Amino acid sequence: MRMLISFAALLLSVLLLQLGSGGLAPLDAISGIQLDFTRSEIGLLGSAHFLGFFVGCIWAPRILSDVGHSRTFAAFTAAGTIGILSHMLIVDAMAWMVMRVLSGICIAGCYTVVESWLQAKVTNATRGRAIGVYRVVDISGSLAAQLMISVLEPASYVSYNILALICCAALVPLVLTRIEQPLVPKARRLRPGLAWERSPLAVAGVVSAGLTAAAFRMVGPIYGVEVGLSNDEIALFLAAFVLGGALSQYPVGWAADRYDRRIVLIALSVLAILSCAVMVTLAANGTGSAFAAAGLFGMITFPIYSVATAHAHDFASQDERVDISAAFIFYYAVGAIASPWLVASLIDRFGPSAMFSFVS
Repeated sequence: MRMLISFAALLLSVLLLQLGSGGLAPLDAISGIQLDFTRSEIGLLGSAHFLGFFVGCIWAPRILSDVGHSRTFAAFTAAGTIGILSHMLIVDAMAWMVMRVLSGICIAGCYTVVESWLQAKVTNATRGRAIGVYRVVDISGSLAAQLMISVLEPASYVSYNILALICCAALVPLVLTRIEQPLVPKARRLRPGLAWERSPLAVAGVVSAGLTAAAFRMVGPIYGVEVGLSNDEIALFLAAFVLGGALSQYPVGWAADRYDRRIVLIALSVLAILSCAVMVTLAANGTGSAFAAAGLFGMITFPIYSVATAHAHDFASQDERVDISAAFIFYYAVGAIASPWLVASLIDRFGPSAMFSFVS
């Protein structure tokens, strides 16, 4: 409880940031379907987001070293809000891709700030649980964002303005917090090799997490349309995936603190492969089964990122926290860039079950 209180402002900013930004991908997908974008174009919106993510994790450590944690978070949040507000000014798939690149850059910057701040303030003994709590808050914001899609009108100024306002609200807790910020690290270039040196297994886990989460969260609305779900049901389908992930974060974090993190990570990976077969089978048996399958899939796949990054940070020095946090966002983006477009194209050609064949 003391740990939660000490990071309350940081976690509240994360919650609001994810609530605002997490609704953008499904809103774009559903809006794109209504605006007659092709399946490939909708998939490219997700890929564009992670291309921006890729660029953001290169820029973020340099900006962070120049102006500090709070100012970096404020700058990236403000710029990302501009990207959200611009959507209904130019209704065009290519223009939206540019805006999604901008939002991806900003999200990468914000999460580099948050994760490096958090990693710098916890110990190895509490790291798994601390990251688990952080991920629960993060995923809870995402869960609420998916549910919001059921009440937001596609391709509407009001819908995008609501998301932008929530992102602006995320600035307030972190910028005004009295918690001492970590020391500003020296400026360094992105060092993805550093994370590989600390833990190749962690890198593999983060890349697979990027492939999996991007495929489901960015292309999930297309999958829902293909299997006959309504917009309300698509929101619940995506929310079930996120809820499953939220419920498993702390228990898996506890297990990762108690047992060898490598064993926990390998076990999650094997279970994720098996869950893909379950997903294909249950999702074909009706709406209720599809929701249950999505929850199971999220429960297994979401904690992979947390356990993988915690394992690598166990072997990192205090001065390496920002670099390793940025490197893992880089690797996550590497896994996530291609998968939305590829999965959308596979669904277009082979049907909705192709999504889980790809993930497995």
